[in-house]
Amino acid sequence: MTDPLTALAEGLKDAAPLTAPAGAVLFRPDDPCGGFLALKRGVVRVSLTSVSGREIVLYRVHPGEICLQTFSCLVQNQRYAAEGVAETAIEGRLIPPAAWRRLLDADSAFRGAVMTSIAGRFADFEQVVETLAFAGLEQKLAGALVRLAAPDGEVHATHEALAAEIGSAREAVSRQLAVFVREGLVALGRGRLALLRRPELERRAQPPR
Repeated sequence: MTDPLTALAEGLKDAAPLTAPAGAVLFRPDDPCGGFLALKRGVVRVSLTSVSGREIVLYRVHPGEICLQTFSCLVQNQRYAAEGVAETAIEGRLIPPAAWRRLLDADSAFRGAVMTSIAGRFADFEQVVETLAFAGLEQKLAGALVRLAAPDGEVHATHEALAAEIGSAREAVSRQLAVFVREGLVALGRGRLALLRRPELERRAQPPR
């Protein structure tokens, strides 16, 4: 079933088709906002990189969801402060800023879908802040592995990508993964790993009681 954001964008004559392959950079810090992307297929990863070069993933945008960075840029007429990358090949429609503002003002269904998605995005941010502030490395990494794992238990991510996922250093992630391997929780491969004892990783991803 097509979500309200995508359905309205597909019926809007001002919205232009947009596709991009996996790995394509959709926006960088200081880029102007070209419009609102109503995502039909794929996933966009939004992240921040510190002056020292450490990256942290803020959230991912799936079909029917809104990018808070884009929303902020459109509402406040400002430039991007983070980077957006197509994590998979994406397909959608790009609504120009002026048309997006008209839709937000005039269409209650579109406005409701936007506000609902924004609420979800803030919940994601709360989870990120809580994890960074209170979780230890083992808990954060276990949570990331469970979150990123495919149904077959495979995680296609490098140590560097996992470090960005939890806001840690690659070396620290490698050391913790080595511990997980010794405990029989995961098996490592080149650019991927397999969860061997997912229930135990799920348990470790939970805050201590």
